[in-house]
Amino acid sequence: MLGSEIRKDYIQDKYVIIAPRRGVRPHEKKEECAPTPTPAPCRFCPEKLDLEPYVFEYPEIGSPKRRRSNLPAPWLIKVVPNKFPAVSIENQKAYGVQEVVVETPKHGIHLEELSDPHVAKLLSVYAARTATIAKDKKIEYILIFKNSGGPAGASIQHAHSQIFATHFLPPHLFDKSQKVQAYKLRTGRCIYCDVIARERKSPRLVFEDTHVIAFTPYASMHNYELWILPRRHLDNVTLLTEAERLSWAKILKRALKKIAALNLPYNFYFHQVIHDEDQHLYMKITPRGSIWAGVEIGSGLIINPVAPEEAAEYYRK
Repeated sequence: MLGSEIRKDYIQDKYVIIAPRRGVRPHEKKEECAPTPTPAPCRFCPEKLDLEPYVFEYPEIGSPKRRRSNLPAPWLIKVVPNKFPAVSIENQKAYGVQEVVVETPKHGIHLEELSDPHVAKLLSVYAARTATIAKDKKIEYILIFKNSGGPAGASIQHAHSQIFATHFLPPHLFDKSQKVQAYKLRTGRCIYCDVIARERKSPRLVFEDTHVIAFTPYASMHNYELWILPRRHLDNVTLLTEAERLSWAKILKRALKKIAALNLPYNFYFHQVIHDEDQHLYMKITPRGSIWAGVEIGSGLIINPVAPEEAAEYYRK
């Protein structure tokens, strides 16, 4: 691709200018993206976290020997309440749930350095918390996300992600849900299933197996943006099988290692609209390699200097 090209999102009225010749590529600015180290033990290390209340622990049953000795049971992944929540079940004006998922007891270990089964178990923890939180009839929306690196919003370096649930459905997601349903009424098909079929044959395909597919989206808003989806039409994370979770873990780790090689901070997220039971689960990984400036803020048009086809080639190497 030589010149710029305006591209539209698969579903919503969002536009991106893919401009490969503009600006400096993100991996040429490594020094700006280094995370701020957090000394150990931090508040997510077992020495401190085991003194705090928690809402979920994996494995849920610790070693019998340690239980008899009244020592804290060993854990692989622990979910604790967010100490500084923006929403809570006690606040009727901002009702919701905020939790922190501590991904490992080991300080200084990044998600991509964990084993495949460990990351698959993390997905099962997300599923367990989603199922529990969704039982609250007031909850309309659940967002699971990770901030990695200071520019991506991480305040503590110890590997963790977060769960945010609220009784309020963000308007842009309501609009998106309506557009997805309109497409299905018009064609009889899921738009994400159609996108998967199209991207499997495109230069943006990064990885696929019998369970999961990953590709860089046609109208990528972020440098090196990557989507991961189940090949099956699944509404939410609670429906993934063990095999699908393991495939997902492998491609997620592979992607994060490539992003780490660029020294880029990143976010990933996936969400669930509770009362829409015919969604197609997807995870977006959004590296933070460029700063949105006047054009993006003023017009809403995003300029991306890394073409998704170029990003896909980098991920495939």
